[in-house]
Amino acid sequence: MREMNLRTLDLNLLPVLQALLQERHVSHAAEQLNMSQPAVSRALARLREALQDPLLVRTSRGYDLSSRARQLQPQLNALLQQAEQLIQQPGFDPATDTSLIRLTGLDLELAIYFPPLVQRLRQLAPGLRLETVRQELDTFDMLDRDEVQFSFSGLHPATAESNLHRMVIDEMPMRCIMAADHPLAGRPLTVEAYAAAAHGMVSITGKGPGSMDLALAELGLQRQVMLRLSSFMSVADFCEHTDLIFTLPLRLAERIGHNRALIIQPLPAALEQPPVTFYLYWHSRHHRDPRMIWIREQLLAALHQKNP
Repeated sequence: MREMNLRTLDLNLLPVLQALLQERHVSHAAEQLNMSQPAVSRALARLREALQDPLLVRTSRGYDLSSRARQLQPQLNALLQQAEQLIQQPGFDPATDTSLIRLTGLDLELAIYFPPLVQRLRQLAPGLRLETVRQELDTFDMLDRDEVQFSFSGLHPATAESNLHRMVIDEMPMRCIMAADHPLAGRPLTVEAYAAAAHGMVSITGKGPGSMDLALAELGLQRQVMLRLSSFMSVADFCEHTDLIFTLPLRLAERIGHNRALIIQPLPAALEQPPVTFYLYWHSRHHRDPRMIWIREQLLAALHQKNP
């Protein structure tokens, strides 16, 4: 007898075998499978050869199952049911889910974008747990190591990371923020006055010039950066109590200047930049996860509700 194993059996024949054993008739099985009768007949011949058994035997009342076929039928049904479950997307019910989702981002980014999401999730998924993780210099590496599932960031990967996905969550212009009693406050900024002012800047990576330095260089100008910070948290204090001006995305500047003696002003027209884009990043391992898809949808809905 020829030895048979899964490598020698075409697994595409198993649904055909299931239909044949259920219908006990080639034509009826073909109709159920939406196949032609000759194709099902050829499949039956291959199954008979592979299993070394007739499977369907002729009787006075039509076809009946062989003894081997009767043994196979319940096992085959269970096997195909498990295979169907294997390839189906796992279910997700927000109302009962108790998963832990970790996110990272700068403190100011989390302060702006995270509360609307938390508020929405508390209503729709009360058992879902959230945790923020301190952002490392390479936030994309944190996603790659699965230390976090999402990252808020205005940065771009150093290389085109094929294993990362992102969606836009905000776009905003750049603005200047300074003390309300600053000599430049309350009047239109010229390029020359902007370049001559004492500047502070926030540099997350600590590397390279800022976008405003590059814009000034194209005009043959240079600014003096007297203070470089690694986060946004102390910007308000330095603005309010020194002569430094900072250039920040509008929503961040508004958050920093809230209830402080600070003023926000447009940039000189010659230095206007394209809007700064903020993204939500995630790894490809979670791209099709129903839970993660739902959370991304809820974030967009929460931000739209906050800023219609």
